[in-house]
Amino acid sequence: MAASTIVLLTTGGTVAATTTADGAVPALAAADLVPDLSAPHGEPLPDIAVSPVDLMSVDSSAMTSADRFAIVGAIGAALSDPAVTAVVVTHGTDTMEETAYLADLFHADERPVVFTGAQFPADTPEADGPRNIEDALRVAADPSSRGKGTLVVLGGRMWSARGIFKVSTDNPIAFDTAHPDLPRPLVEADVAAVGHARVDAFTLYPGVSPGIIAAAVSQNAAGIVLAATGSGNTHPDVTAQVARAVHDGVVVVVTSRVPYGPIVPTYGGGGGAVDLERAGAIISRWLRAPQARIALAVLLGAGYDAADIAEFFRASDPE
Repeated sequence: MAASTIVLLTTGGTVAATTTADGAVPALAAADLVPDLSAPHGEPLPDIAVSPVDLMSVDSSAMTSADRFAIVGAIGAALSDPAVTAVVVTHGTDTMEETAYLADLFHADERPVVFTGAQFPADTPEADGPRNIEDALRVAADPSSRGKGTLVVLGGRMWSARGIFKVSTDNPIAFDTAHPDLPRPLVEADVAAVGHARVDAFTLYPGVSPGIIAAAVSQNAAGIVLAATGSGNTHPDVTAQVARAVHDGVVVVVTSRVPYGPIVPTYGGGGGAVDLERAGAIISRWLRAPQARIALAVLLGAGYDAADIAEFFRASDPE
């Protein structure tokens, strides 16, 4: 019997894509992605039995909320078998930061969950998927990976899912992190019972129309995430719209379009993060907009109120 039994959940993405006249599209099945464990690309692999599961075959940029929740549900189903020692998920890199973070919000199990993918299609000379899957299996089988939550492995690097973001379209090292050691507050809810709350996200810029916030409110958004400039700053007119949205019961979270560094309320003047916080916005210090939006949507869908959501974001900050 193998020392490790790992379920390989495949969802499509570039790692499963081949080139056609209409562009690269996911085409390979889960069984096609299982590496030859007898002839690894790098270090010898430990004693692993891989159980491939075809979950879906889509480009990650086209995934719906239901697709993402289906992936999290499939992870939980795989880990319901005590014989399974870990789960590896292949996924497109475009939105891997969101799905991996969603999985981590519910991942209380000690057994590793590892996401991986590729930057280049499977039928190109640069294809990096096979090596990435091998590396993900190594990490998943490593006892030191237990208790670390959901991990992302790509280009010979490993990150915690929390805080990562995609940094390159063509470098095999596709991701980086805003902070390497963020805390892992979990969502206290059954993933199957979480509703799909609508949360809109906007990137702010000089001259942005404050009306985008009112439009989101009028279209029944339950939450709004703003990727503001600098350390969470914008125009005073946006602050006024945030205050109105909060008054109307919409939860607003402010982060930054800047990839690195904490978002610390420092500036005033009507449109600074100090003003936005006073208007009722919640500051996400480390989670950038894609992951902040996932967190807000899940928390709202799980029935958390604004105070509970603010506490969750505070608990996501390192000491």
